[in-house]
Amino acid sequence: MPITVLLVDDEQLVRAGLRAILEAQPDIEVVAEAADGASVVPLVRQMRPDVVLMDVRMPLLDGIEATRAVLRSVERPPRILVVTTFENDEYVYEALRAGADGFLLKRARPAEIVHAVRLIAEGESLLFPAAVRSLAASHGNPRAREAMDRAALTEREAEVLRLMARGLSNAEIAERLFLGTETVKTHVSSVLAKLRARDRTQAVIAAYESGFVSPG
Repeated sequence: MPITVLLVDDEQLVRAGLRAILEAQPDIEVVAEAADGASVVPLVRQMRPDVVLMDVRMPLLDGIEATRAVLRSVERPPRILVVTTFENDEYVYEALRAGADGFLLKRARPAEIVHAVRLIAEGESLLFPAAVRSLAASHGNPRAREAMDRAALTEREAEVLRLMARGLSNAEIAERLFLGTETVKTHVSSVLAKLRARDRTQAVIAAYESGFVSPG
């Protein structure tokens, strides 16, 4: 089964470019397009895409609110990849906090865009650690610190979370810690459960906002 994708961007030229790149791949199918965030929930319900490529800045309903709407009102929501021009955009950070699974730069090369879609569809997150560190530096959160303390991560879980925060995939973490990939997946699942995080992205944000991982 191909990975199905919904493209959301107010610029038709951007949507056309993304469609051409993605549909050149045998395992990816663009099932719908939207020019504004207000159309996303109905299209997600109708088309049930695996991945939504969501522009973060749109005139009527931006990618932040559209992400919140999807996660709030759609059962088994798709993975959401925010597309942005600037990696240090405050909008990006808010979209990640709202529940987006990662972000992609509009200037990314075609191969990077394809890789991002496949990665997100597999359940990984797509973050640029330097950008997240920079944005997180000004977002200290006492509640996040309290939640991290309550989580009581084991030493191994703490190691895994630190490597997640650096942007490593499960396979890369497994290689770094000399563990099996399935073992890493188990640790990641435990970290998410203890932090009550929806996914890896939310766990990474919690790690930075709590001070568990230093932005420096």
